[in-house]
Amino acid sequence: MSSSNAIRRDVGPFALMLTGLGSIIGSGWLFGAWKAAGLAGPGAIWAWVLGAAIIMTIALTYAELGAMFPESGGMVRYGHYSHGSLVGFIAAWANWIAIASAIPVEAEASVQYMASWPWEWAHDLYHVTDGVGELSHTGLTIAAMLVIIYFLLNFWSVKLFARSNTTITVFKLVVPAATGLALIASGFHPENFSVGIHGGGHTIDFPAVLTAVATAGIVFSFNGFQSPVNLAGEARNPGKSIPFAVVGSILLATVIYVILQVAYLGAVPQDMLAKAGWHGIDFRSPFAELAIIGNLHWLAMLLYVDAFISPSGTGMTYTATTARMIYGMERNGTLPRFFGRIHPQWGVPRPAMWLNLAVSFLFLFFFRGWGTLAAVISVATIISYLTGPVSVMTLRRTATELYRPLRIAGLPVLAGVAFIMATELLYWAKWPLTGEIILLMIVALPIYLYYQARSGWREFGRHFQAALWLIVYLPTIAAVSWAGSTTFGGQGYLPYGMDLAVVATIGLVFYLWGVKSGWRTPAVEAACEATHLHPDQPVLPPEEEDIAVRRA
Repeated sequence: MSSSNAIRRDVGPFALMLTGLGSIIGSGWLFGAWKAAGLAGPGAIWAWVLGAAIIMTIALTYAELGAMFPESGGMVRYGHYSHGSLVGFIAAWANWIAIASAIPVEAEASVQYMASWPWEWAHDLYHVTDGVGELSHTGLTIAAMLVIIYFLLNFWSVKLFARSNTTITVFKLVVPAATGLALIASGFHPENFSVGIHGGGHTIDFPAVLTAVATAGIVFSFNGFQSPVNLAGEARNPGKSIPFAVVGSILLATVIYVILQVAYLGAVPQDMLAKAGWHGIDFRSPFAELAIIGNLHWLAMLLYVDAFISPSGTGMTYTATTARMIYGMERNGTLPRFFGRIHPQWGVPRPAMWLNLAVSFLFLFFFRGWGTLAAVISVATIISYLTGPVSVMTLRRTATELYRPLRIAGLPVLAGVAFIMATELLYWAKWPLTGEIILLMIVALPIYLYYQARSGWREFGRHFQAALWLIVYLPTIAAVSWAGSTTFGGQGYLPYGMDLAVVATIGLVFYLWGVKSGWRTPAVEAACEATHLHPDQPVLPPEEEDIAVRRA
């Protein structure tokens, strides 16, 4: 890559961690505790802990990959390295859909919280019709303006982004922690923890806990761990910075989310719970309304301000990471080279940013409420997780000479567990949503085929064979989801309990198949050749075409 196209390595480990924390603590903290409690009651606490543990296993596999390939948009590149262009494309498409759609979702969350401000004009920003909440035209206009602000804050260099994100994230860290502690200290009702989901006595409903992990905003929230990985190309000393950022952001966020969940469960008035249990609690802006009920008006005002800042900080972070993802997809050879251009002065991929801005507006137009789009993001996110555990183990076999500044202990077991748990998450998301998002993966294949045709179908058979495990996996999981227990939206052909065992077995089989399917791809050859030139440091691999030309 020429110097004019070089992305600058200006982000230190603490700033990199804050990009992850800033992505995790977004709109999820404003709505997640309420959604999780409505699904699992007091079991929602365990849903956050379980969700964090699952995401940590997945994130650690990506941490090793990110340290090994410290390049911008790395999350969309790893499947391309390990299995070739088709696996790389499917994984990249799922990842990009999940992250690109999160930008307008964060803007919508801010406006939706604004709708609970004590003014008539604010109330008109959001309305509910037949149980479905949507932003008004004015609300959509404000959300679009927020998306433009996120865009502009990233348009002039990664340094400006990192500095502004650090300030915002510190604020985002303080306010949720203060909210949880203030609600616990004021009007806390320990007896709420004995109330069941639909009233009566509480017992742990394990299926409800699992569904909460997948659909209540928990996976959606923790997906922010990707930001440090996607910004690895801007990191100083990525071998230390990336694991510090990934693990640190997940652990800090878990502490905050558990505090918030405990605070929410204890702050809800008992007379509200007496009507229909946790499932019947319906708040427009949960923590702000609880603060008002508890006469904590100072906290309510702070929450109204933070409801604007927290999602905006996350939206700003995702604006940076999605641009790097488009940059990575261009390097995979499935987007025009135009999108890989880096601004020579500011060091950011501006054409990619323009594309994501346009896509954000499309999502705003078609999905006009936070809840409508959050479920789509969650399932697309889970699909994007599948290739990381398989890729990292494949590369340990096919690219032994690559420099690894981070080598995770016990990776064969960890990666297997990560893939199986990602498979379970996909199943817990419930039919028909699982099938709908898998269909969304298929509609993008003509783009891949177009670029394969342009390249003369070069080694297409090899790429297809290496992707066969994933091609079979997706409809298999859709079929099991349809036939599974009614607990998870299926037809009931598999009873609850047996269905979880079947899904775990399927996950193990496809994990082993996926690892075995990997090969020494042209992308890995390019990376290994670069490693021979610099054996003691991670390097940005050259373009595969450049290697082919030199060898010719």
